Amino acid sequence: MESASVRDILDSYDARAPLADAWTIPAPWYVDERIAELERSTVFSKSWQMVARIDQLGEPGSYVTALLAGEPIVVVRGEDGQIRGFFNVCRHHAASVMTEPEGRAPILRCPYHGWTYSLSGELKGTPDFAGVCGFDKAKNGLMPVETAVWEKFVFVRLTPGGPSLERSLGPLVEQFRRLDLPRFHFFERRRWTFECNWKVFVDNYLDGGYHVPHLHKGLSSVLDYSGYTIETGDNWCLQWSPIDHSNAESGVAAVRQGDKALYYWLWPNFMVNWYEGVMDTNLVRPLGAGKAEVIFDFYFTDVSSPEAIARNRASIDVGNRVQDEDLAICDSVQRGLGSRAYNAGRLSVRREGGELLFHRLLAAELKAGL
Repeated sequence: MESASVRDILDSYDARAPLADAWTIPAPWYVDERIAELERSTVFSKSWQMVARIDQLGEPGSYVTALLAGEPIVVVRGEDGQIRGFFNVCRHHAASVMTEPEGRAPILRCPYHGWTYSLSGELKGTPDFAGVCGFDKAKNGLMPVETAVWEKFVFVRLTPGGPSLERSLGPLVEQFRRLDLPRFHFFERRRWTFECNWKVFVDNYLDGGYHVPHLHKGLSSVLDYSGYTIETGDNWCLQWSPIDHSNAESGVAAVRQGDKALYYWLWPNFMVNWYEGVMDTNLVRPLGAGKAEVIFDFYFTDVSSPEAIARNRASIDVGNRVQDEDLAICDSVQRGLGSRAYNAGRLSVRREGGELLFHRLLAAELKAGL
Protein backbone atom coordinates (compact mmCIF):
# COMPACT_ATOMS: atom_id res chain seq x y z
CA MET A 1 0.00 0.00 0.00
CA GLU A 2 3.03 2.31 -0.02
CA SER A 3 2.12 3.69 -3.44
CA ALA A 4 -1.57 4.09 -2.62
CA SER A 5 -2.99 7.57 -2.34
CA VAL A 6 -4.45 8.77 0.94
CA ARG A 7 -7.91 8.59 -0.61
CA ASP A 8 -7.30 4.98 -1.63
CA ILE A 9 -6.19 4.15 1.91
CA LEU A 10 -9.31 5.76 3.40
CA ASP A 11 -11.62 4.17 0.84
CA SER A 12 -10.29 0.72 1.71
CA TYR A 13 -12.36 0.82 4.92
CA ASP A 14 -16.13 0.25 4.86
CA ALA A 15 -17.60 2.28 7.72
CA ARG A 16 -21.15 1.22 6.82
CA ALA A 17 -20.70 -2.45 7.63
CA PRO A 18 -22.67 -3.64 10.68
CA LEU A 19 -20.68 -5.01 13.60
CA ALA A 20 -21.21 -8.63 12.57
CA ASP A 21 -19.64 -7.91 9.16
CA ALA A 22 -17.18 -5.19 10.15
CA TRP A 23 -13.41 -5.16 9.89
CA THR A 24 -10.98 -2.92 11.72
CA ILE A 25 -9.53 0.07 9.93
CA PRO A 26 -6.66 -1.20 7.74
CA ALA A 27 -3.03 -1.25 8.84
CA PRO A 28 -1.91 1.75 6.73
CA TRP A 29 -4.14 3.97 8.89
CA TYR A 30 -1.74 3.22 11.76
CA VAL A 31 1.63 3.50 9.99
CA ASP A 32 1.31 6.07 7.19
CA GLU A 33 2.61 9.54 8.11
CA ARG A 34 0.15 11.12 5.67
CA ILE A 35 -2.73 9.75 7.73
CA ALA A 36 -1.10 11.10 10.89
CA GLU A 37 -0.82 14.54 9.29
CA LEU A 38 -4.46 14.43 8.17
CA GLU A 39 -5.46 13.54 11.74
CA ARG A 40 -3.61 16.59 13.05
CA SER A 41 -5.57 18.91 10.77
CA THR A 42 -8.94 17.24 11.38
CA VAL A 43 -9.37 15.01 14.42
CA PHE A 44 -7.10 16.94 16.77
CA SER A 45 -7.90 20.39 15.42
CA LYS A 46 -11.68 20.13 15.30
CA SER A 47 -12.43 18.18 18.49
CA TRP A 48 -12.46 19.41 22.07
CA GLN A 49 -9.10 18.51 23.61
CA MET A 50 -8.36 18.30 27.33
CA VAL A 51 -5.29 20.46 28.03
CA ALA A 52 -5.32 21.14 31.77
CA ARG A 53 -6.81 20.26 35.12
CA ILE A 54 -8.85 22.94 36.81
CA ASP A 55 -6.67 22.61 39.94
CA GLN A 56 -3.67 23.78 37.87
CA LEU A 57 -5.45 27.09 37.27
CA GLY A 58 -6.59 27.91 40.77
CA GLU A 59 -5.36 31.51 41.09
CA PRO A 60 -5.24 34.52 38.75
CA GLY A 61 -2.08 34.28 36.68
CA SER A 62 -1.93 30.49 36.86
CA TYR A 63 -1.20 29.05 33.43
CA VAL A 64 -0.59 25.75 31.62
CA THR A 65 1.07 25.30 28.25
CA ALA A 66 0.54 22.45 25.80
CA LEU A 67 1.36 21.39 22.25
CA LEU A 68 -1.78 20.36 20.43
CA ALA A 69 -1.75 19.16 16.81
CA GLY A 70 1.57 20.97 16.44
CA GLU A 71 0.14 24.21 17.83
CA PRO A 72 1.57 25.79 21.00
CA ILE A 73 -1.28 26.64 23.41
CA VAL A 74 -1.48 28.43 26.74
CA VAL A 75 -4.50 28.52 29.06
CA VAL A 76 -4.56 31.05 31.89
CA ARG A 77 -6.85 32.25 34.64
CA GLY A 78 -7.38 35.99 34.38
CA GLU A 79 -7.71 38.62 37.08
CA ASP A 80 -11.48 38.36 36.59
CA GLY A 81 -11.39 34.64 37.42
CA GLN A 82 -12.14 33.57 33.85
CA ILE A 83 -10.11 30.84 32.16
CA ARG A 84 -9.02 31.72 28.63
CA GLY A 85 -6.98 29.93 26.00
CA PHE A 86 -4.59 31.42 23.47
CA PHE A 87 -2.16 30.33 20.82
CA ASN A 88 1.13 30.57 22.69
CA VAL A 89 2.71 32.54 19.85
CA CYS A 90 4.08 36.07 20.22
CA ARG A 91 2.66 38.45 17.62
CA HIS A 92 6.13 39.96 17.08
CA HIS A 93 8.37 37.14 15.81
CA ALA A 94 6.41 34.00 16.75
CA ALA A 95 8.33 32.78 19.81
CA SER A 96 6.48 30.97 22.58
CA VAL A 97 5.39 33.56 25.12
CA MET A 98 5.23 31.20 28.09
CA THR A 99 7.93 28.55 28.09
CA GLU A 100 7.30 26.52 31.26
CA PRO A 101 4.81 23.62 31.37
CA GLU A 102 2.88 25.48 34.05
CA GLY A 103 3.30 28.27 36.54
CA ARG A 104 1.96 31.61 37.74
CA ALA A 105 2.78 35.08 36.45
CA PRO A 106 1.26 38.57 36.75
CA ILE A 107 1.69 39.13 33.00
CA LEU A 108 2.55 37.02 29.97
CA ARG A 109 6.03 38.04 28.81
CA CYS A 110 7.76 36.76 25.68
CA PRO A 111 11.41 35.88 26.45
CA TYR A 112 12.58 36.78 22.94
CA HIS A 113 12.07 40.56 22.71
CA GLY A 114 10.16 41.26 25.91
CA TRP A 115 6.72 41.87 24.47
CA THR A 116 4.13 41.59 27.24
CA TYR A 117 0.48 40.62 27.26
CA SER A 118 -2.18 40.87 29.95
CA LEU A 119 -3.77 37.76 31.42
CA SER A 120 -6.66 38.50 29.05
CA GLY A 121 -4.34 38.42 26.03
CA GLU A 122 -4.12 42.16 25.27
CA LEU A 123 -0.77 43.43 24.04
CA LYS A 124 0.58 45.77 26.72
CA GLY A 125 4.31 46.28 26.21
CA THR A 126 6.42 46.63 23.03
CA PRO A 127 9.99 47.70 23.97
CA ASP A 128 11.85 49.94 21.51
CA PHE A 129 8.95 50.03 19.08
CA ALA A 130 8.51 53.78 18.71
CA GLY A 131 8.22 55.08 15.16
CA VAL A 132 6.64 51.93 13.70
CA CYS A 133 3.93 53.08 11.30
CA GLY A 134 0.44 51.64 11.05
CA PHE A 135 0.80 49.42 14.11
CA ASP A 136 -2.27 48.95 16.29
CA LYS A 137 -1.65 47.36 19.69
CA ALA A 138 -5.34 46.56 20.04
CA LYS A 139 -5.15 44.30 16.98
CA ASN A 140 -2.01 42.45 18.05
CA GLY A 141 -3.01 40.66 21.20
CA LEU A 142 -2.59 36.91 21.60
CA MET A 143 -4.82 34.98 19.23
CA PRO A 144 -7.61 33.33 21.26
CA VAL A 145 -8.63 29.69 21.08
CA GLU A 146 -12.02 28.31 22.09
CA THR A 147 -11.93 27.22 25.73
CA ALA A 148 -14.43 25.38 27.92
CA VAL A 149 -14.46 23.91 31.42
CA TRP A 150 -16.22 20.69 32.38
CA GLU A 151 -15.99 19.08 35.80
CA LYS A 152 -12.25 19.02 36.70
CA PHE A 153 -11.00 19.50 33.16
CA VAL A 154 -10.17 22.39 30.82
CA PHE A 155 -10.65 21.84 27.09
CA VAL A 156 -9.71 23.84 24.01
CA ARG A 157 -10.68 23.55 20.35
CA LEU A 158 -8.29 24.87 17.71
CA THR A 159 -10.80 25.21 14.89
CA PRO A 160 -13.73 27.42 15.93
CA GLY A 161 -17.32 26.44 15.33
CA GLY A 162 -19.23 23.23 15.91
CA PRO A 163 -21.07 22.00 18.98
CA SER A 164 -20.22 23.38 22.41
CA LEU A 165 -18.38 21.08 24.77
CA GLU A 166 -21.51 20.49 26.83
CA ARG A 167 -23.52 19.62 23.74
CA SER A 168 -20.76 17.29 22.57
CA LEU A 169 -20.84 15.50 25.90
CA GLY A 170 -24.63 15.09 25.77
CA PRO A 171 -25.87 12.63 28.40
CA LEU A 172 -22.39 12.33 29.94
CA VAL A 173 -22.91 15.69 31.65
CA GLU A 174 -25.61 14.22 33.87
CA GLN A 175 -23.87 10.86 34.25
CA PHE A 176 -20.72 12.54 35.58
CA ARG A 177 -22.73 14.83 37.83
CA ARG A 178 -24.00 11.71 39.59
CA LEU A 179 -20.42 10.51 40.07
CA ASP A 180 -19.75 13.62 42.20
CA LEU A 181 -16.26 14.37 40.89
CA PRO A 182 -15.73 17.30 43.31
CA ARG A 183 -15.12 14.59 45.95
CA PHE A 184 -11.94 13.60 44.13
CA HIS A 185 -8.61 15.36 44.60
CA PHE A 186 -5.64 15.25 42.25
CA PHE A 187 -2.79 13.16 43.66
CA GLU A 188 -0.15 12.41 41.03
CA ARG A 189 0.66 12.50 37.30
CA ARG A 190 2.55 9.85 35.35
CA ARG A 191 3.60 9.91 31.69
CA TRP A 192 4.15 6.90 29.45
CA THR A 193 5.64 6.71 25.97
CA PHE A 194 4.24 3.98 23.75
CA GLU A 195 6.00 2.87 20.58
CA CYS A 196 2.69 2.66 18.76
CA ASN A 197 0.15 4.78 16.97
CA TRP A 198 -2.25 6.58 19.31
CA LYS A 199 -5.15 4.61 17.82
CA VAL A 200 -3.62 1.32 18.98
CA PHE A 201 -3.96 2.49 22.58
CA VAL A 202 -7.57 3.59 21.99
CA ASP A 203 -8.41 0.27 20.28
CA ASN A 204 -6.96 -1.59 23.24
CA TYR A 205 -9.03 0.51 25.64
CA LEU A 206 -12.24 -0.03 23.67
CA ASP A 207 -12.10 -3.78 23.12
CA GLY A 208 -14.79 -4.40 25.72
CA GLY A 209 -12.49 -6.09 28.20
CA TYR A 210 -11.62 -8.70 25.56
CA HIS A 211 -7.93 -8.63 26.52
CA VAL A 212 -8.35 -8.31 30.28
CA PRO A 213 -8.51 -12.03 31.27
CA HIS A 214 -5.48 -12.80 29.11
CA LEU A 215 -3.27 -9.75 29.70
CA HIS A 216 -4.29 -8.27 33.07
CA LYS A 217 -4.52 -11.15 35.53
CA GLY A 218 -4.61 -8.87 38.56
CA LEU A 219 -7.32 -6.58 37.22
CA SER A 220 -9.24 -9.56 35.88
CA SER A 221 -9.41 -10.99 39.40
CA VAL A 222 -11.82 -8.23 40.49
CA LEU A 223 -13.88 -7.76 37.31
CA ASP A 224 -16.93 -9.90 36.60
CA TYR A 225 -16.04 -10.60 32.98
CA SER A 226 -19.37 -12.24 32.20
CA GLY A 227 -21.20 -9.09 33.32
CA TYR A 228 -18.98 -6.67 31.38
CA THR A 229 -21.27 -4.26 29.50
CA ILE A 230 -20.62 -1.84 26.62
CA GLU A 231 -22.79 1.23 25.97
CA THR A 232 -22.10 3.58 23.05
CA GLY A 233 -23.33 7.10 22.36
CA ASP A 234 -22.81 9.46 19.45
CA ASN A 235 -19.16 10.13 20.32
CA TRP A 236 -18.49 8.29 23.57
CA CYS A 237 -18.41 4.80 24.99
CA LEU A 238 -19.01 3.53 28.52
CA GLN A 239 -17.69 0.13 29.49
CA TRP A 240 -18.62 -1.03 32.95
CA SER A 241 -18.20 -4.16 34.96
CA PRO A 242 -19.49 -5.45 38.28
CA ILE A 243 -16.67 -5.90 40.79
CA ASP A 244 -16.33 -9.35 42.30
CA HIS A 245 -14.05 -9.62 45.34
CA SER A 246 -14.55 -13.34 45.89
CA ASN A 247 -11.52 -14.42 43.83
CA ALA A 248 -9.55 -11.17 43.80
CA GLU A 249 -5.84 -10.88 44.31
CA SER A 250 -5.44 -9.36 47.76
CA GLY A 251 -3.41 -6.38 46.57
CA VAL A 252 -5.87 -5.50 43.83
CA ALA A 253 -8.94 -6.04 46.00
CA ALA A 254 -7.60 -3.61 48.61
CA VAL A 255 -7.48 -0.73 46.13
CA ARG A 256 -10.42 -1.53 43.84
CA GLN A 257 -13.45 -1.19 46.09
CA GLY A 258 -17.16 -0.68 45.45
CA ASP A 259 -19.59 -2.68 43.36
CA LYS A 260 -18.66 -1.54 39.85
CA ALA A 261 -15.92 -0.17 37.63
CA LEU A 262 -16.69 2.49 35.03
CA TYR A 263 -14.50 3.13 31.98
CA TYR A 264 -15.48 6.16 29.89
CA TRP A 265 -13.99 7.03 26.50
CA LEU A 266 -14.64 10.48 25.03
CA TRP A 267 -13.91 11.06 21.35
CA PRO A 268 -11.18 11.04 20.31
CA ASN A 269 -8.49 10.52 22.98
CA PHE A 270 -9.65 11.09 26.57
CA MET A 271 -10.58 8.37 29.07
CA VAL A 272 -11.91 8.45 32.64
CA ASN A 273 -11.63 5.34 34.81
CA TRP A 274 -13.78 5.38 37.94
CA TYR A 275 -13.97 3.10 40.99
CA GLU A 276 -15.36 3.89 44.42
CA GLY A 277 -12.97 6.47 45.88
CA VAL A 278 -10.48 6.10 43.00
CA MET A 279 -10.32 7.77 39.60
CA ASP A 280 -7.72 8.23 36.91
CA THR A 281 -7.77 9.87 33.51
CA ASN A 282 -5.84 8.92 30.38
CA LEU A 283 -4.99 11.49 27.71
CA VAL A 284 -3.48 10.03 24.54
CA ARG A 285 -1.37 12.34 22.37
CA PRO A 286 0.15 11.28 19.05
CA LEU A 287 3.88 11.78 18.57
CA GLY A 288 3.93 10.79 14.90
CA ALA A 289 2.53 7.73 13.19
CA GLY A 290 4.38 5.22 15.36
CA LYS A 291 4.65 6.80 18.80
CA ALA A 292 2.25 8.18 21.41
CA GLU A 293 2.37 9.76 24.84
CA VAL A 294 -0.24 8.77 27.41
CA ILE A 295 -0.68 11.09 30.40
CA PHE A 296 -2.21 9.52 33.52
CA ASP A 297 -3.67 11.72 36.25
CA PHE A 298 -4.61 9.93 39.48
CA TYR A 299 -7.36 11.19 41.80
CA PHE A 300 -8.62 9.97 45.17
CA THR A 301 -11.31 11.05 47.60
CA ASP A 302 -8.83 10.98 50.51
CA VAL A 303 -5.35 12.39 49.94
CA SER A 304 -4.44 13.64 53.40
CA SER A 305 -4.04 10.89 56.01
CA PRO A 306 -0.91 8.69 56.05
CA GLU A 307 -3.10 5.60 55.67
CA ALA A 308 -4.82 7.08 52.63
CA ILE A 309 -1.54 8.11 51.03
CA ALA A 310 -0.17 4.58 51.41
CA ARG A 311 -3.39 3.14 49.96
CA ASN A 312 -3.30 5.61 47.07
CA ARG A 313 0.25 4.68 46.19
CA ALA A 314 -0.71 1.01 46.24
CA SER A 315 -3.57 1.84 43.87
CA ILE A 316 -1.17 3.63 41.51
CA ASP A 317 1.14 0.61 41.65
CA VAL A 318 -1.73 -1.57 40.44
CA GLY A 319 -2.39 0.93 37.65
CA ASN A 320 1.29 0.94 36.70
CA ARG A 321 1.29 -2.83 36.42
CA VAL A 322 -1.68 -2.63 34.04
CA GLN A 323 0.05 0.05 31.97
CA ASP A 324 3.25 -2.00 31.72
CA GLU A 325 1.18 -4.85 30.35
CA ASP A 326 -0.67 -2.55 27.93
CA LEU A 327 2.56 -0.90 26.80
CA ALA A 328 4.13 -4.22 25.85
CA ILE A 329 1.10 -5.44 23.92
CA CYS A 330 0.48 -2.12 22.15
CA ASP A 331 4.09 -1.98 21.00
CA SER A 332 3.71 -5.55 19.76
CA VAL A 333 0.57 -4.64 17.83
CA GLN A 334 2.33 -1.71 16.15
CA ARG A 335 5.09 -4.02 14.93
CA GLY A 336 2.47 -6.37 13.56
CA LEU A 337 0.65 -3.55 11.79
CA GLY A 338 3.82 -2.93 9.80
CA SER A 339 4.03 -6.55 8.69
CA ARG A 340 3.14 -7.75 5.20
CA ALA A 341 1.21 -10.53 6.96
CA TYR A 342 -1.55 -8.23 8.21
CA ASN A 343 -3.96 -5.69 6.77
CA ALA A 344 -7.14 -5.74 8.89
CA GLY A 345 -8.95 -7.93 11.41
CA ARG A 346 -12.50 -8.77 12.40
CA LEU A 347 -14.34 -7.46 15.46
CA SER A 348 -16.06 -9.33 18.27
CA VAL A 349 -19.81 -8.67 18.24
CA ARG A 350 -19.94 -9.26 22.00
CA ARG A 351 -16.95 -7.11 22.91
CA GLU A 352 -15.85 -4.59 20.30
CA GLY A 353 -18.79 -2.31 19.56
CA GLY A 354 -16.90 0.63 21.08
CA GLU A 355 -13.99 0.03 18.75
CA LEU A 356 -16.34 0.06 15.76
CA LEU A 357 -17.77 3.41 16.91
CA PHE A 358 -14.24 4.83 17.16
CA HIS A 359 -13.33 3.65 13.67
CA ARG A 360 -16.52 5.03 12.16
CA LEU A 361 -16.05 8.45 13.76
CA LEU A 362 -12.45 8.51 12.61
CA ALA A 363 -13.35 7.53 9.05
CA ALA A 364 -16.02 10.23 8.84
CA GLU A 365 -13.64 12.91 10.12
CA LEU A 366 -10.76 11.96 7.85
CA LYS A 367 -12.84 11.60 4.71
CA ALA A 368 -14.53 14.94 5.34
CA GLY A 369 -11.14 16.56 5.91
CA LEU A 370 -9.70 15.09 2.73
